[in-house]
Amino acid sequence: VLLNATTRRDEQGNVIGVVGIGQDITGRLAQEREYTRLIDTANAPIFGVDTLGRVNVWNKCAMRLIGYSTEEVMGHSLVQEFITNDYQASVQAVLDLALQGSETENFEFPLITKAEAHIEVLLNATTRRDEQGNIIGVVGIGQDITARLAQEREYS
Repeated sequence: VLLNATTRRDEQGNVIGVVGIGQDITGRLAQEREYTRLIDTANAPIFGVDTLGRVNVWNKCAMRLIGYSTEEVMGHSLVQEFITNDYQASVQAVLDLALQGSETENFEFPLITKAEAHIEVLLNATTRRDEQGNIIGVVGIGQDITARLAQEREYS
């Protein structure tokens, strides 16, 4: 139950009680757990950042692909710590656009793995909003395209 409470006052402004309104949020909590499970088990790297660019979502596929555990990335700057120097400005621009409500599809950039290898990622960056519609961050859904790009270079 979600409870909202406010003081009740008389004509002189003295507190004479409390008014509480309860709301059953069981369904919403179940939806949130399902959403979290879907993100965590997706077969694509999914990450999220808050409005300051700090990682706040990191699924299992991202963990396997990049090599960093959730604990190692949470709260860290995605751009400053996990993006190659030559792409930091362009990735930051994509995140900034999404934080303004303008989403980006099929953006290619390299990520630095824990083993310091570079992998190529194709990214869709989507604005994240709270229940009131306020922008609270960005969620990125990626695809490892390293092998595909290597094959294209081999045949061209």
